[in-house]
Amino acid sequence: MKFARLILLFAVTFFLAPHSRAELADGVKAIVNDTVITYQQVQDFTAPAADSLQRQYAGQPELYSQKLSQLLDDGLEQLVERALILHDFDVEGYKLPDGVVDELVQDRMRARGDDRKTLIETLQAQGMTFEQFRNEIRDQWIEAQMRRKNVSQEIVISPYKVENYYQTHQDDFKVEDQIQLRMIVLNKSAAADTNTLVLAGEIVAKIRAGATFQEMASVYTQGTPQKEGDWYERSALRKELADAAFSLKPGQVSDVVETPESDYILLVDQIRPAYVKPLADIRDDIEKTLSAQEQTRLEKQWVDQLKRKAFIRIIP
Repeated sequence: MKFARLILLFAVTFFLAPHSRAELADGVKAIVNDTVITYQQVQDFTAPAADSLQRQYAGQPELYSQKLSQLLDDGLEQLVERALILHDFDVEGYKLPDGVVDELVQDRMRARGDDRKTLIETLQAQGMTFEQFRNEIRDQWIEAQMRRKNVSQEIVISPYKVENYYQTHQDDFKVEDQIQLRMIVLNKSAAADTNTLVLAGEIVAKIRAGATFQEMASVYTQGTPQKEGDWYERSALRKELADAAFSLKPGQVSDVVETPESDYILLVDQIRPAYVKPLADIRDDIEKTLSAQEQTRLEKQWVDQLKRKAFIRIIP
């Protein structure tokens, strides 16, 4: 069962008596070795993302409920992993001196631009004590260091893996047909404006009679005239412009292209046929992708090992 109970908590908490609210929020959601994870901890951990979801799916209650359920499941999983890692830290006999934690807290305060008094006031407004804040920083640091120790060892990606990834992901490295395009843009005063269309037709006639595109652009276009066109893929242009532009040859000027807001005259400078990026240009990006994948695999392997050695109970 997913987080049906916790989802309901978001909806009904404020309709319960204070005592009932506290009892429901403090109910146990999971036990990891000797660590208890409560509904309230999961709610607090996911609160910023839950607020974002509520705004994003304000008019879609069913979709919001689905997204919230997944968020809460993910949040619980992250808290379970943290509990496993903190337990492993203790089992391995590591200690984090209080002085180090104090330095970490000071670093965080400096990063936030807070002094102790301001921080405490902010935490109180969020329903958190300074000691809870301090423990959270400690736990975050331990988790990061343990992940680095057990997972983040140097990962070497062989040239064979890079080349194999490149060959099997050719579609990811394709570049569409591109054109270098200049435009004369005439904005309409209204959707029914026909004067702009007439003017655009006159400009096209002047260009075809010998006037330069640059000259006409400097006189008529809205915005800064282009001495050299920008490069565009078809997908980067609205359909009316893409259809007209990609039918032109280099040096060719279009007829007037109408849209509801503006009329356009186009000039294609150059064309680049579609191609696949050479491996030399993207080798570093592929290595980063493969390193990230390997990092994820090793991290899952390590966490799964911790789970196999642990007592974990999720409360439905």
